[in-house]
Amino acid sequence: MARQADDRKTLQVAGRSVPLVIVRHPRARHMSLRLESAGAGLRLTLPRRASLSEGLAFAESKSEWIRRQLAAQPARVPFVPGSIVPVLGREHVIRHAPWARRGVWREHGVLWASGLAEHLPRRVTDYLKGEARREITARAQDKARRIEREIRRVTLRDMTSRWGSCGDGRLAFSWRLILAPEAVLDYVVAHEVAHLRYMSHGPRFWALTARLTEDVAGPTRWLKTQGDRLLAYG
Repeated sequence: MARQADDRKTLQVAGRSVPLVIVRHPRARHMSLRLESAGAGLRLTLPRRASLSEGLAFAESKSEWIRRQLAAQPARVPFVPGSIVPVLGREHVIRHAPWARRGVWREHGVLWASGLAEHLPRRVTDYLKGEARREITARAQDKARRIEREIRRVTLRDMTSRWGSCGDGRLAFSWRLILAPEAVLDYVVAHEVAHLRYMSHGPRFWALTARLTEDVAGPTRWLKTQGDRLLAYG
């Protein structure tokens, strides 16, 4: 049975208003609290019979844990002029080019964006999503051909708990992989394409993944230690 959103609240933690999404899950046995991606707030999961007041009291009792978790999160990097944003791991500084009529483009370590200043964050986001779609789709199709499997669809999302998924021939990826080093993006694509043949993470799956990308250990380690940084952009 699917989870159902119950309410949206805010918590005051160390003088900061933190968004709180309350979700009820009929199979949950205990209340649980999870910090979402950088700046996205908290998710409180409640069993079916737990009251909203009980859930809020539980969340408030975890204020010290929340404070520590928030302090450990990477600082947000907005898409504004002067911000440094990696594209396939290579740093680019965002610059505004109001005189131009080129949309968004990369040139010598600069990510240029034309148009009105108030539209710049959206334009940069759309550009990065487009680059992610182009890179990921081309790599996924190539790797699928190598193992004689067919991809039914490639979808890009703003995932917060995983970098990719595979089911029934459909692949989904986080668009934020375009911000990661190229080897990391390539590994995630290889990982999900390998699931077209093996859904479990057994020895044959890992052997196939290693055939489809140059490195497995390095990108896996990078995602575990650096992956949260990708969620702080935008």
